[in-house]
Amino acid sequence: MRILFSGQSYYRKDNGQAVFMIRLAEGLVAAGHDVMALAPSEKGISERTVIGGVIVQTVPALHIGHNLNITAFNDSQVDATLAEFRPDVVHIQDHFFLNRTVLRLARRRNIRVVGTNHFLPANWSNNLFIPRSVQGVVHKAMWYNMLEVFNQLDAATTPTETAVAILRKQDIHIPVKAISCGVDQDEFYPRPAIDPAVMRRRFRIATDRTVLLYVGRIDREKGLDDVVEAAAMLANEPVQFAIAGKGMYRDQLMELVSSRGLSRMITFPGFVSSEDLPLLLNSVDAFIMPSAQELQSIATLEAMSCGKPVLVANARALPELVEHGVNGYLFKPFNPASIAGTVQLFLTKRSRWQEMGMAGLERARPHHLVNTIRRYVEWYESVIGGPAASISYQANAGARMPSAN
Repeated sequence: MRILFSGQSYYRKDNGQAVFMIRLAEGLVAAGHDVMALAPSEKGISERTVIGGVIVQTVPALHIGHNLNITAFNDSQVDATLAEFRPDVVHIQDHFFLNRTVLRLARRRNIRVVGTNHFLPANWSNNLFIPRSVQGVVHKAMWYNMLEVFNQLDAATTPTETAVAILRKQDIHIPVKAISCGVDQDEFYPRPAIDPAVMRRRFRIATDRTVLLYVGRIDREKGLDDVVEAAAMLANEPVQFAIAGKGMYRDQLMELVSSRGLSRMITFPGFVSSEDLPLLLNSVDAFIMPSAQELQSIATLEAMSCGKPVLVANARALPELVEHGVNGYLFKPFNPASIAGTVQLFLTKRSRWQEMGMAGLERARPHHLVNTIRRYVEWYESVIGGPAASISYQANAGARMPSAN
């Protein structure tokens, strides 16, 4: 089968959408399918490379901020890509500029188009500083803009049943299916033989404290302000929060931590590579996810797959992963006191940490990336009406596609 992915991010690996798309695309290649990905160019020019067996075709883009860009006037390049690659199905990852063009031109060629929704308006409004008094109106407009694209698709997926329910509440008209983003359990698994102190020292994390790790985007909607406030309430506890990642809010959050005198309790390891992440997860005591806007949370799944207890907000899809007191704990979203109290409870249950970690590992097993890839292949085949003819596509990795001009 030939599958064309298209989305705002592919090669960056710094957000959940990109991580999902990369792992699925490379997994499909490993399963014998031909895969191409369209994405905005970081360099402003059209380029073609092969990454992990996936042909990555970039299109010129105007970058206007972190993870924000405009890809317009690329009709000829997108159409040439469709004509050359001849996909059996196109799989878009968002409803923004590039994918509006991809959808329109794929439809002209009678190609099936599907999508995966990773979008929640709150993830945007919080970072755009939209006043609470008008957020309801703005969120409604954002959903309208999203559904304008997604209701033209043949079908859609989203990672959890919670996320499916959210879409149906917004009056989506096409078939929607929950398929987990998946986790590569050949990389993320318990490693009891490693020395935690090695990775802790490397990432400037305390070796003499209970460490709760957050991994992900450091943006306003992730609820990390609440972690800072909770840390202030835990000043007498031997605990440290490690906030790993990058994002628009990182510098401000670091300034807040410094101004509150919490630098010993909160550390910022920076961006953690995919090679180092499984080792770091195995070197901490627990994982924390304070965000109230998660449609699944790949990072939480990765921690569970490494056998770590997880402390998460009781919001959106996170309760699908965490059973309170079994594989971790749920705390009230937007509530620093609840976070602090939950951490204190966790500290008193040291004898159960391994048991909780193993319970999380069992809950994560069905989310193995192998299962995700199999379910996506079955879904693609159901959309296009059966298995596609297996015709290998050979691409010239150094070739440039025709200019959009």
